[in-house]
Amino acid sequence: MTMKTAIVTGSARGIGLATTRLFLREGWRVAMVDRDGDALEKASSELDNVVPILADVSDPEAVKDVFSQSLKEMGRLDALVNNAGVADFGPIEETDFVRWRRVMETNLDGVFLMSQEATPALKESRGAIVNIASISGLRASTLRVAYGTSKAGVIHLTKQQAAELGEYGIRANCVCPGPVRTKLAMVVHTPDIIAAYHDAIPLNRYGSEEEIGEVIVFLCSEKASYVTGQIVASDGGFESTGVGLPALRQDET
Repeated sequence: MTMKTAIVTGSARGIGLATTRLFLREGWRVAMVDRDGDALEKASSELDNVVPILADVSDPEAVKDVFSQSLKEMGRLDALVNNAGVADFGPIEETDFVRWRRVMETNLDGVFLMSQEATPALKESRGAIVNIASISGLRASTLRVAYGTSKAGVIHLTKQQAAELGEYGIRANCVCPGPVRTKLAMVVHTPDIIAAYHDAIPLNRYGSEEEIGEVIVFLCSEKASYVTGQIVASDGGFESTGVGLPALRQDET
């Protein structure tokens, strides 16, 4: 049986690394793409059946090199996971055009470039694209004018991909993580922020990187063979509750 293969961007840490490990557990081979060379080397050195590729997904020429390297090493492509992204938060009036473009070129342009370059190989395998957006692409929040808008663009791009590529058997879906317990989040989020998130999320907790990865790997698998064009909020119910009134959910006994 031919080993299935995936490309995962932003795979040196966080959700991308967790997703890579889950693919490997399922018997896949993974091309790990990241622009942080030190982190990529460390992460890939601890894993088998991976091909580390140092690249910036916002650079069209670098993206072409990603596919020439990965296809040379792995021979085929069954799934592309567009996970690479930058989180830059700030007020609208302090977000100049340089800052705006820095977010857009990785979060949105990178998804477009990687997906476009992957399409010929995915046509051959009738494979899958999974784009990683964010709950911030589904609901507006303060300080996320560039980040949230970029992720909303990813959501619509996913629907466009599903509509246009379905005739080739390519499925395209999008995962929107809610608050996730990453090392960075736990450093940046104050106790007040953590408590507020817990109150606003119906499951009353942050998600884990592995929980998001499980959804991604499922959407790339044959188990999701009739699922395309879907936006999956893996967020503990955060998006469904809107503003929410946590006090009304508390047990009064």
